[in-house]
Amino acid sequence: MPALDQILPDAVAGKTPKPDRRALTAAARFYAVQALFQMEVSGQTIEAVRREFEAHRIGVETEAEAWVDADIGKFRALIEGAVDNQAAVDQLTDRGLVAKWPIDRIDPTLRALFRAAGAEMLAGKTPPRVIITEFVRIAEAFFPEGREPKFVNAVLDHMAHDAKPGGF
Repeated sequence: MPALDQILPDAVAGKTPKPDRRALTAAARFYAVQALFQMEVSGQTIEAVRREFEAHRIGVETEAEAWVDADIGKFRALIEGAVDNQAAVDQLTDRGLVAKWPIDRIDPTLRALFRAAGAEMLAGKTPPRVIITEFVRIAEAFFPEGREPKFVNAVLDHMAHDAKPGGF
């Protein structure tokens, strides 16, 4: 599992930085991808995963490690938006994928990433370029040696144009 220091350069093991608003939002996106992945592979409910992340990960410090803080509202909005709008988000993602690769055939980490990014795109509060940039950074953290970040960039670009035709 990638460390948040790959997303937030100031996050150092054993030291909890005082993140700014952008860092809190970036961490919320990262945790949302992890939470959506966990929900899919474990079959846990959104409530159970949300409670676990908020009680045992987000901003929690132990002797062994320190998890950076995150924007809890953003974290909740992303996972709730992904779950509540999963059919619409998955359709948006499917249109961004090659016809031979429907969303149910891709890596579950990428599926979670596309669902979180798609939920944020459909919410319409964040500029699409920001969403794409931030989720490509998350893909780079999960797949540092692979071609997945370029794939994520292409699919998210297509999704953004599809979600906001003419407004991108």
